[in-house]
Amino acid sequence: MNENVEKFFALYTRDEALRRRVLDAEAMYPGSLEIREAVVEDVLLPIAAELGLPFTLKDLRAFETRHKLENAPKADAPIQEGEAIEDPVDYWLLDKGWSYDYEGAVKDLEG
Repeated sequence: MNENVEKFFALYTRDEALRRRVLDAEAMYPGSLEIREAVVEDVLLPIAAELGLPFTLKDLRAFETRHKLENAPKADAPIQEGEAIEDPVDYWLLDKGWSYDYEGAVKDLEG
């Protein structure tokens, strides 16, 4: 995985101006926001590159997949009936029209 993805999102988490810039760019995006690949390519990747932290869609997918796997509830963790399991992270690709490809993600992480 490209370390720039991790660095970018660490900066994104800390920097309100960066988050605002990304949200404003996304709001001005002329295409459908459901087509996440295009939004990422036209909004997120150019901003990251301008900051000297370039990465690819594949890098982002690997980063999000790793994060989702690391933060998934443990199989032996007790869950109360009616309890919602929510991931507080807002993923750019996963959960927004992109399928969760576990086998492909493992290959991405290993390669």
